[in-house]
Amino acid sequence: MEKKYAEIAFTDEVRKMQEKAGSRSSYARMEKKSYTDGLTESEASFIATQDSFYMATVGQNGYPYIQHRGGPKGFVKVLDSKRIGFIDFYGNKQFISTGNLTRDHKAAMIMVDYPSRTRLKLYVRGEVVELEGNTELYDQLTPGDYSFRAAGMIIFHIDAYDWNCPQHITRRYTLEQLEEFFIAQQARINELEKQIEQLKTEGR
Repeated sequence: MEKKYAEIAFTDEVRKMQEKAGSRSSYARMEKKSYTDGLTESEASFIATQDSFYMATVGQNGYPYIQHRGGPKGFVKVLDSKRIGFIDFYGNKQFISTGNLTRDHKAAMIMVDYPSRTRLKLYVRGEVVELEGNTELYDQLTPGDYSFRAAGMIIFHIDAYDWNCPQHITRRYTLEQLEEFFIAQQARINELEKQIEQLKTEGR
């Protein structure tokens, strides 16, 4: 548990619930531990392999809004240890998340790697960046070999993060991952069949 993450997540109401559930003492000990200021290579590498994430923003009416964002693997770019960003692809043009971020910059993100049953939670502050006049940033965030229309760019300034436990995460695989597995299996089968035919030819 990251100390800084707990400072944000564990409000007075949350601590009361932990007291009631009997978990407060263990979390209190965790809160005293030091934390890493910014992303490490472990988090940066994890983010670079993801093709989707979920983010929550809060609207003017106080309601939270959770959205799934996806793209090619690695479409979320790590700019430095305190910032990540991505191209805001055109979708249904509702602009709920981006609209919310222009009013309240605070947001929460979660990235899940289903095959390894790993998830990373982040508290961030979102910055909506226009395309015009920001060519250098656009070039940094542009995913390679992917067709898209850009509505803008979003930069997240990272306030805290935490790795979550794998409990109740069901392993799921993309079609690409399954194809990679079966291609390797088929190559092995072909190799064994060739060996069998060679042994037959040699009369063994």
